[in-house]
Amino acid sequence: MTGPTAPDRDAVRALAELLRKWWELSAREGRPKPTQQSLASRLGIDQTTLSRYLNPRHPSTAPLRTVELLHTVLRAPAADLPRARALAEAAAAGAARKSPRPSGTAPADGSDATAASPQAPSAGPQSPAPVSASSHLTAPPPAPVPAARVTCRTAAARAALAFLGVLTLGGGIGLGWGALAHRAGQDGPPAAAVAASAGATASGWPLARKGDLLWKARAVQYLLRAHGHDIEADGDFGVRTAAAVKKFQAAHGLLADGKVGARTWSHLIIRIDSRHAPQQAVVALQYLLDNSGTATDVTGLFTPSTARSLETFQRDRALPVTGVADRDTWRALLISQGPGIHR
Repeated sequence: MTGPTAPDRDAVRALAELLRKWWELSAREGRPKPTQQSLASRLGIDQTTLSRYLNPRHPSTAPLRTVELLHTVLRAPAADLPRARALAEAAAAGAARKSPRPSGTAPADGSDATAASPQAPSAGPQSPAPVSASSHLTAPPPAPVPAARVTCRTAAARAALAFLGVLTLGGGIGLGWGALAHRAGQDGPPAAAVAASAGATASGWPLARKGDLLWKARAVQYLLRAHGHDIEADGDFGVRTAAAVKKFQAAHGLLADGKVGARTWSHLIIRIDSRHAPQQAVVALQYLLDNSGTATDVTGLFTPSTARSLETFQRDRALPVTGVADRDTWRALLISQGPGIHR
């Protein structure tokens, strides 16, 4: 089976980006953004499946009904619905083109031709055929094999092939995991690969700047608020956010260019533990945890549930499992958010 064509991949990815934008922007107008867990429950699907639908890095085709439900539940712009439907239909059409041949069609090699072809009707008693002079040199034709026997043989052969396929797949997965584990032991945790796919800078920190939307903007805005800046966390890195960043940079002796890179992030993040948990910094932490796929309620309170989510994230990223949001954890959170969106 061939892989998806470029147009199919483009439609699936574009759909995932649009659905994620709906989810990210659902927090506008004073409404809280639902967690993936609660949203999946409202849609009647599991959280893992929903996470794939919302992840442009590893997109999965959301059915048209799910797309329409997401549009309604998240109160997405009405103008987005026709495009979302078109993308869902294009992605579904691509999946249909790649689906395997229905079992009722004849295979190319004709292996079931005998079983499928009808037996010729009997025309009554037949007179013996005359024996020619060369008949002793020609082998008599084989007796026809009953269709039921051919079908059984075909089913048995398919079962054997399926069993061999399972064995081969299992062996391949085992070898693959072994190779990954060996490489992890040599090269350290997979955070470097995540950083590369998320567009992180050479320092490992993402670059946030004017024009960024959604997670980059919100992370900066929540942390600016934690430092006392009166800025709305609307997910739009606009003029006011850039001005607040410049003011923050100047106050900390940094180059006031309005761009949040490694040095600015290092001053902007706040270490969070059970004894020191400023509300807006906790909101930023919970938002990034939930946005990375670790289900977390965004409440602004560093609860035991938040600490468990943080420990789960640290464990999954091969970080020290401390339950403390330190510098390395913040950086791993930021580079785990997926591609940024820039207007």
